[in-house]
Amino acid sequence: MVPTKMFFTKGVGVAKEQLMSLEMAFRDAGIEKFNLVPVSSIMPPGCQKITKAKGLEILKPGEVVFCVLARNCTNEPNRLIAASIGCATPAEKEQHYGYLSEHHPFGETDEKAADYAEDLAATMLATTLGVEFDSNTAWDEREKVYKLSGKIVNTANITQSAEGNKNGFWTTVVAAAIFVP
Repeated sequence: MVPTKMFFTKGVGVAKEQLMSLEMAFRDAGIEKFNLVPVSSIMPPGCQKITKAKGLEILKPGEVVFCVLARNCTNEPNRLIAASIGCATPAEKEQHYGYLSEHHPFGETDEKAADYAEDLAATMLATTLGVEFDSNTAWDEREKVYKLSGKIVNTANITQSAEGNKNGFWTTVVAAAIFVP
């Protein structure tokens, strides 16, 4: 099976039990009704990004759904958690695959986690395409190099962060790239 479509989603959940907080995060993301199967980081050639609403219309409750999933949880009050999916799309998207990355840090803001996940996906794609770059430069500089190479046309991310519940309930964040057949 090679997915032809993909959408991004994210969510946060809070509950007394860890598993229930994950369920609540899936509900917030709109993906609780599927049997999710996490896969690694390849976006198939020609895979079209669609809206979450369109993707949810296509999928059926109980369906086995492949996804790239980032998740994080804590029951530590006020602890900052994040989950982020980065995406890098090649210029020749019909002939070459892209990359998705997952990042699930503690103590990072939305922006920092998003930049890291996007950078990671773009760097993985750049290395497969033979784009020359200095890994010690900042993401903003490498992003320019990647895009100026003409080999990587788009990078994106979806990121969810939250602070741990002040009463010590479990807080879970999820970010996902959901594949649609």
